[in-house]
Amino acid sequence: MNTTRLNITLPTSINNDITRYAEELNEKKSHIIASALEMYFDYLDIRVAEKRLNDPNLKTVPMDEFFKELGLDVRD
Repeated sequence: MNTTRLNITLPTSINNDITRYAEELNEKKSHIIASALEMYFDYLDIRVAEKRLNDPNLKTVPMDEFFKELGLDVRD
């Protein structure tokens, strides 16, 4: 896995929580932060999908047309 070093500023209370969990779980703080961000990105994906779904300008495509465009034969 490629990694990038970041220099970030966090509230002291969050840093304290990260430190406490890292010590309790015997994990690196960077692993705790990366795991938390991955979970948060999953949440953001849902929010973006809901926003797009509720967009009144969203153009939808019927399912059979979608599969036909992919060259798939869909039968009941």
